[in-house]
Amino acid sequence: MSNQKPAESESPTPAEWKTLRIVHGMESCAARDVVQAAAADFGWSASTTKTLLRRLVEKGHLQTERIGNSFLYSPTQSAIKMLCREADGLLANAVDNAVGPLLSYMVKKSRLSQSDLDELRTLLDEKEAGQ
Repeated sequence: MSNQKPAESESPTPAEWKTLRIVHGMESCAARDVVQAAAADFGWSASTTKTLLRRLVEKGHLQTERIGNSFLYSPTQSAIKMLCREADGLLANAVDNAVGPLLSYMVKKSRLSQSDLDELRTLLDEKEAGQ
């Protein structure tokens, strides 16, 4: 398997994120499985999907293992690690007075479980107590 690490500046494009969601959902899968899912979900051709897979390997977001005449793809990082890295970049670029509204927007747009909400309340209480 290749063990490339993604460069900080090489965030996935929107199409690459769609491909990553497919691979993360399957954990480890053959290119044909990703091609089939991307065709069903997005109407993409096999060549489009294979190009996206190649780019994700080049950027270090996916690794491959050759099995016969096929490639098995798997993520190099957990989905949460990738999303946290993206969030770090977003917060680093945010204007100070925009962080609160940005977080509010994300909470409104997100599907959160009761345990997610409980954890957020705890974090907010801790943050408030520490200020």
